[in-house]
Amino acid sequence: MRRHHERGADKNAALNMVSLMDIFTILVFFLLVSAASSDILPTPKNIKLPRSTAEVMPRENLVIIVGENKILLQGKEMSDMKSVIDSNNKIIMPLYDGLIEMVKSKDAAEEKKDMVDQGVTILGDKEIPYAVLKKIMLTCSAAKFVNISFAVNRIPAKNG
Repeated sequence: MRRHHERGADKNAALNMVSLMDIFTILVFFLLVSAASSDILPTPKNIKLPRSTAEVMPRENLVIIVGENKILLQGKEMSDMKSVIDSNNKIIMPLYDGLIEMVKSKDAAEEKKDMVDQGVTILGDKEIPYAVLKKIMLTCSAAKFVNISFAVNRIPAKNG
């Protein structure tokens, strides 16, 4: 019995690292997958969003990016800023056609209704002229997208 206890009391005990490495690998994959499905809109580097203390998180919508030189719908160029500013038309026709095409690309009528109810999010630089924003909003409403949101950087509200 004494020999058995002496054998178990080995001073150079080894730690099995295989199961520990498996746990860390699973943890890393979990964190990568969790980080990939975040609710943050990708913001181009040349666009500086306005700041807001908004409490309600926006829903996932179609995204209109308004840059210095062009207007994008879901990453596809719709119009350039110079032609929008110079135009006397209240509706930006290429953007209107793009929004209508988004609705038409859906198969079922229910999915079309969901997309229109879903709305659009305008992601634009804080220095964009109001006249351009007004034309974009009028274009969205003409295409029956009435839920219009603006992307902003959230700052904590001051209590006091």
